[in-house]
Amino acid sequence: MLIRFSVENFLSFSDRQVFSLIPGKGTLKSEHKTKKIRGVSLLKTSVIFGANASGKSNLIKAIDFGQKLVLKGTKSETKIDYQNFRLDLQAANKYSRIEYELQHKGKNYAYGFTFNSDIIKEEWLYEITIKNDNKIFERNIEDEEIFDLDNITKKIKSQEEQQFLKFIAKGTPNNQLFLNEIRTRKVKENVSQIDDLLNVIDWFQNSLKVIFPEDKYNEGLKFELKQDEELLTTFEQFLEYFDTGINGVCLEKVDFESVDVPKSILNRIKEDLLSKKSENFRASILSIQNTTYFLSVKDNDLVYEKFMTKHLVKGKKELEKFDTSDESDGTNRIMDFIPLMMDLLKGDNVFIIDEMERSLHPNLIYDLIDLFISKAVNVNSQLILASHESSLLTQKLLRKDEVWFVVKDNFGSSKLHSLEDYNIRFDKEIRKDYLLGRFKAIPRIGNRSRLTILNKSNL
Repeated sequence: MLIRFSVENFLSFSDRQVFSLIPGKGTLKSEHKTKKIRGVSLLKTSVIFGANASGKSNLIKAIDFGQKLVLKGTKSETKIDYQNFRLDLQAANKYSRIEYELQHKGKNYAYGFTFNSDIIKEEWLYEITIKNDNKIFERNIEDEEIFDLDNITKKIKSQEEQQFLKFIAKGTPNNQLFLNEIRTRKVKENVSQIDDLLNVIDWFQNSLKVIFPEDKYNEGLKFELKQDEELLTTFEQFLEYFDTGINGVCLEKVDFESVDVPKSILNRIKEDLLSKKSENFRASILSIQNTTYFLSVKDNDLVYEKFMTKHLVKGKKELEKFDTSDESDGTNRIMDFIPLMMDLLKGDNVFIIDEMERSLHPNLIYDLIDLFISKAVNVNSQLILASHESSLLTQKLLRKDEVWFVVKDNFGSSKLHSLEDYNIRFDKEIRKDYLLGRFKAIPRIGNRSRLTILNKSNL
């Protein structure tokens, strides 16, 4: 679970901005809060609003950037690929900063790093408790590298294992995160008593899922495979519930060569699904031009199947099969979110989605959020969205502390604030106030009279 995320000098964020999932003072909608872990309860849902180019997507890109740096790292002797804040001359000489406060495996952690395009200047991991923060490790590069691993090594009885861990730390390249080295250098197989490091890596790898509008075309959404019958029944029930006009679904086995997906992507998914690291993920769904494929592990082999829909035909007993490319964009969008919803309800997942409402009717996106909240009463998962859909701005659906706004100042720097910051009654409808600009996160449309080009006679 995500507790807080902070970002500074990254993309449109100049000053340090904090996005928090810690509940405010409100007591209503207690079912929106997770069960406490070490005394900390969190919000299950949050929706971020803002005008175009305000920084909503940049916040999600920052979360995604840190995850990729942990899991994929930076190639040797290459620069760290990111963009700092460009509209302040002083920002060019400032280090950027990203920190995650997260909840996983029964503990609360703070993990973060400062960096520029050349080096990771600082990196730290703390366990957060009610009384204090306990350092797990800290790394600081100034004139020489300082790496404090004392609180880890004192738990390791074997001198050989201690030396191995110190060797990995000392050998961590300046442009690489220590957690990435732990993950890629087989430290788990050679060193015991590093559960805290592995817990945080596991959260990035198996709990945090960042989804952009076009992501399904790249890596595929992985999920835990059910039996085929149960899987198809799940899709049929959801598609009927959302009134898509689909009367059934089926899977048709296809061979590797006929799958219209770049082979490099298929090979990467195959390797991932067949690896021991992916024991939690035994299938993947991905789409290319609205044709949907299921890749699943069966008897230690990868099976390729095309997802088909079925429709009633007037005057015909048998149902007609449709390729998903024949369905509407909205129907395909719903199908993308069915495995996502099932994964959320299993618990221990954090889905962060940019423009979830794309191609969906406002009533559908509203109901998807409401469905998750209603079914996740005893589930610790989070659904975090960046959205333009103003119909979600109602206290009938969301708590005040679940609503966030992103606004740009006069120098292009994105600022975050919550509806909790405003003195608003719990029963007041807020959508109208939002559209009128009370919460600032709307476009500032200019003066039409200045569009002199439109006054020319030839237009």
